[in-house]
Amino acid sequence: MSDRILGSLGAGLIDPDAPLLRADDLGVLRGDAVFEGVRLHDGTLDALDAHLARLTASATALDLPAPDLPAWRTLVGQVADAWGRAGEAAIRLVLTRGVDGGDEPTGFVFAAPIPESTLRQRRDGVRVVTLSRGVTSTSFVDAPWLLGGVKSTSYAVNMAALRYAHARDAEDVIFIGSDGLVLEAPTATVVWAIGETLCTPPPSVGILDGITVQTVFENAAEHGFRTKIMKSTVEDLHTANGVWLVSSIRGAVAVTTIDGKDRPDGGLTKRVQAAAGLG
Repeated sequence: MSDRILGSLGAGLIDPDAPLLRADDLGVLRGDAVFEGVRLHDGTLDALDAHLARLTASATALDLPAPDLPAWRTLVGQVADAWGRAGEAAIRLVLTRGVDGGDEPTGFVFAAPIPESTLRQRRDGVRVVTLSRGVTSTSFVDAPWLLGGVKSTSYAVNMAALRYAHARDAEDVIFIGSDGLVLEAPTATVVWAIGETLCTPPPSVGILDGITVQTVFENAAEHGFRTKIMKSTVEDLHTANGVWLVSSIRGAVAVTTIDGKDRPDGGLTKRVQAAAGLG
């Protein structure tokens, strides 16, 4: 049984070791593409409809052809069925503009095991540093071409930020606007607790509207939490009862230090992870 499953729109399942993208695909040349990450566990796809809706919104923002959602659902289902094992997997949906000068987009779905480093972070948490994103929290409204809240594959800046963090004995980053407001992490949404209230920034500050955060908030009451969408500063994170990075594949990961300062979780992490659908 392969530890990777690959499917291509229009072709179905294909050999994961076979060539797929042309060298002049604009997703490769320019990062002109959008994607989604979906967690598969014991045959269940988490929030697939919400991920497809966000894929469509991201494609619209990049003026890509609207995804054929029935075709995407079929392909994702084929990949998930072919995975065919208990436990978890990470499924990626990628839509690119296609080859330079062409008029057909490229779409594929890829399944792979969830990395051990991700499982370790769920268990042990992460050390983070705060870094300026170089824009204010209103920049994405004032300049929509910056693609705030769009899940594009143009992640070079995000990966550079993570490398910067790793060089400083941290594992992740929380981006801060130049006006001092908390934005998001390179691959996650920030959630913090004030007492028993879980908080997250509003999408209006130019962040991705996190699907797993939506799940956490929908399940919050069941786990003894209230919820609030609000703006915050780094100081608010330092004084919070807990801080988490929340994303589809990682779930909810506790932040253990911020800029070298210890960050207790108030004993809340297990409950937050349960609200995220883990455990």
